[in-house]
Amino acid sequence: MADAALALNQVLSSVETLEVDKKTKQEDANGDGSSSSVQVTCFTDLVDDVTFHFQIIRLENQIYAWIGCNSSKLGRLYAAAPTRPSNSVSVSSILGGVSDNTGAGIARRLVLKTGLNVIVACNIPKNSPMLEANAEKMLVEKLISLGYTRPKSS
Repeated sequence: MADAALALNQVLSSVETLEVDKKTKQEDANGDGSSSSVQVTCFTDLVDDVTFHFQIIRLENQIYAWIGCNSSKLGRLYAAAPTRPSNSVSVSSILGGVSDNTGAGIARRLVLKTGLNVIVACNIPKNSPMLEANAEKMLVEKLISLGYTRPKSS
């Protein structure tokens, strides 16, 4: 009986999701620009026998990126945003204790590449600069392919 209730809940939640998606498509078709869609992209890649897991959530003026290395733990959480008038980037550790800079650099560079506010959750082992570089490279390549980066100025 519990399995049937669980299955029913899953069906109902998927129907609710479809209805929300349909509304968003209808609003987009109206061309009023009032709808702000959320785009979620997940992918996994293997580099040098290390499995990286990624999730990118694109909001209207913000990107959330999660990077997992050989596990699905959240890891440290960083927020980064462009600051004015100097066009620099401010980064703050939100979750995970004292910042160890693993992920903070990624967050800073993502703001520079996208011009958006960025939240980065990073689960890469400390003192692994090559892992961090590989993860950032894969993430930036995906952001470019999705069209989330600013065009380079000439």
